[in-house]
Amino acid sequence: MSEPALPANGAPRELAALDLGSNSFHLIVAQESGGHLQTLDKIREMVRLAEGLDDRQRLTAAATQRALECLERFGQRLRHLRRENVRVVGTNALRKAHDSEAFIDRAQRALGHRVEIISGREEARLIYLGVSRALEDNHDRRLVIDIGGGSTELILGRHFQPEVMESLYIGSAAQSHQCFADGAITRRGFRKAIDHCLRELEAVRSQYRPSAWDVAIGASGTVLAIRDVLAGLRNEEASDIRPDGLADLIDRLIAAKHLDRIDLPGVSPERRPVFPGGVAVLAAVMEALNVERLGVSDGSLREGLLEDLLGRVHHRDIRDATVRNLMDRYHVDAAHAKQVRDTALALLAQVAVSWRLQAPEHRLLLAWAADLHEIGMDIAHNHYHKHGGYLLANMDMPGFSRLDQSQLATLVRLHRRKFAIEDESLPRPEGALLRLAALLRLAVILHRSRSSDPLPHVAIKANAEHMEVSLFKEWLAKHPLTKLDLKEEGRYLQPSALSLTVKTR
Repeated sequence: MSEPALPANGAPRELAALDLGSNSFHLIVAQESGGHLQTLDKIREMVRLAEGLDDRQRLTAAATQRALECLERFGQRLRHLRRENVRVVGTNALRKAHDSEAFIDRAQRALGHRVEIISGREEARLIYLGVSRALEDNHDRRLVIDIGGGSTELILGRHFQPEVMESLYIGSAAQSHQCFADGAITRRGFRKAIDHCLRELEAVRSQYRPSAWDVAIGASGTVLAIRDVLAGLRNEEASDIRPDGLADLIDRLIAAKHLDRIDLPGVSPERRPVFPGGVAVLAAVMEALNVERLGVSDGSLREGLLEDLLGRVHHRDIRDATVRNLMDRYHVDAAHAKQVRDTALALLAQVAVSWRLQAPEHRLLLAWAADLHEIGMDIAHNHYHKHGGYLLANMDMPGFSRLDQSQLATLVRLHRRKFAIEDESLPRPEGALLRLAALLRLAVILHRSRSSDPLPHVAIKANAEHMEVSLFKEWLAKHPLTKLDLKEEGRYLQPSALSLTVKTR
């Protein structure tokens, strides 16, 4: 299927964000013009993906079917949008699912767009962006609390900048399943759920003491539902959530005795199974962090995704900032990295069609890998490619999905010496990733002398199994070390099923 046409210069464009949450899938579509967003469409479906994880942390057939049917409907809304204008992310349930790759393949076919799984801290960063976008910036230091189905995110920040982020494995679906699995709602069950959450919060509560923030803001469906229920019970406008209101709500849930008998304004039948667990999580968070008054924001992860996407289409990609920060932090030689990047991208341009490396993410990934290929040198020169691969695989990298981060780590790990495709700590580099690694390796070889002199034109042709590099004979004669490295590279590439020929002209 061909890509939709690009909008005319200055014309509005549609951007879309889809959050594949543990409870619900949330889609938002907005029109962007001149850096401003206007919401066009919002769709939410309660899928209860986390509920569909069995004892082996695999998605059940029923949960998979519910999710895919939902995504087929969402796909109708998204298929006409360009790939770079859509972001689809999976959160805690898909982070935990052992068979997430198989599900993602089917989800991508249903949607017609790529699906990313993001880390808990990346989820927290995006939630903070979404909340900040929805609030007036009064310069207060904010505590943002987002309770999802499988995890709870806690973020401290100011303006649009998150500063402290944590993601805890406590959520409305998880606590409901653990403490109210048989449907019975008891005071003992609530105490068990709250105590479990308090234990999880103990390790981080010192970072979020009341002196660290001026205002507390809650986000997500759970918090919004609790706010609406409390307002409905008091027959008043929706307002802040306070501990006494939560205590009263817990008493009413206990009085109902069973999930099926919950009769509260704003709690739909589809939310009943996870509502008591969500109330328990919020009660524990407010108790542990001494929150006496919790404001509520309609902004959350999906709005944060839109804000992040807006930066990407206007060339303010947070991932570029992350890479620059890492280069500074680990004292990467920026001038040398730029030489390697420019050469790697020049090689890519020549083989992009024959190797099917024409997607924007191929160019971005290769450029970032070139920028960071020497990051491991700040630890030790010996095996620095291994150190670099390990660092990139295990650190927090704002803006990067788990897959993108893993692929970046793989490229840096493979950029020199043995082509270690059997390294079990990294994904096996097949197809596009293997070919990008081969191009990065060539660029590194060509700049081994670290000279500031520009390279002569390096021509490259490639097919499925072979690369042919052509260099000026005079230049190669003056660079015997490069000539030897290229000869050895043919041997190093053997495990990859790629071969290399060097010709002179």
